[in-house]
Amino acid sequence: MADAKVIPFDEDRPRRRMPRRVRAVPGPGPAEQEPLAPAPEPAPEPGPEPEAAPAERGDGWDRRIAGGLAFLRRRVTGEYEVDDFGYDKELTDQVLMSLMRPLYDKYFRVEVKGVENIPAEGGALIVANHSGTLPLDGLMLQVAVHDHHPAERHLRLLAADLVFMLPVVNELARKAGHTLACAEDAQRLLEAGELVGVMPEGFKGIGKPFGDRYKLQRFGRGGFVSTALRAGTPIVPCSIVGAEEIYPMVGNAKTLARLLGIPYFPITPTFPWLGPLGAVPLPTKWTIQFGEPIPTDGYAAEAAEDPMLMFNLTDQVREQIQHTLYKLLVQRRSVFF
Repeated sequence: MADAKVIPFDEDRPRRRMPRRVRAVPGPGPAEQEPLAPAPEPAPEPGPEPEAAPAERGDGWDRRIAGGLAFLRRRVTGEYEVDDFGYDKELTDQVLMSLMRPLYDKYFRVEVKGVENIPAEGGALIVANHSGTLPLDGLMLQVAVHDHHPAERHLRLLAADLVFMLPVVNELARKAGHTLACAEDAQRLLEAGELVGVMPEGFKGIGKPFGDRYKLQRFGRGGFVSTALRAGTPIVPCSIVGAEEIYPMVGNAKTLARLLGIPYFPITPTFPWLGPLGAVPLPTKWTIQFGEPIPTDGYAAEAAEDPMLMFNLTDQVREQIQHTLYKLLVQRRSVFF
């Protein structure tokens, strides 16, 4: 018996062309041939759209896996760059931002306003209020600038000494672009065209009791204004609403704080009573608004040494942030929605 040819199911079988039937038309000449009109075929019923081919569906995952493997290879072999401050742009974009984004988008549901007030290029100093017992507002501010600015700019935050004394936190902070809150580092970053973020309230802001929420604390001696004047960069006031309620601080165990060497030991309705579960922040609704920039490039070089000018500019920035906070609070429907 002759071998049979196997036709795969996914191959299109060739269709045999059937000869057309003709009929003779009587007339004086040879019979003219006229094809019989085929019977109309029923219109096909609409069905579900064809699914993407497996190869097309797999392309996206293949690219992600390949990109992930390439990223791991660069981390293992050391083929990545960090700047003089330890900032690792690739790690920040691909890992740290990805870890913070669900908290930003889904948990706090941050709404951003006035992002067009941040310059598209060049240095600028973003000055924001500070609150929340733990400094999550700084991290959310970084995501807001990167994800909402058309140029996807990165914010370099100035952090307190304590951040760089903690194991693990120290390394992650430097990788994410944070640097020590000193005038020299801030000026270097501004003159290099970076966006620099500062929260002048410091521990007085994040460690204030819940009864003082949204009341700005003292802004120090105006060192951030002096830095902006020396670099000739604009100052962008920023107001953050929603962070005050994530850990309502109803008490402060000062004795325990001194023993641990930390500025304060917060007592909230859930911490330390619920243990580690009490460290979970409340899912409040956040709003971040960037105000109109205050230019500093029109002042003379010696203006940075004028204490009266620094006081006036510091007060102007503080008043603008406070006024915007009150306005956002009036517009807010609920702490959680």
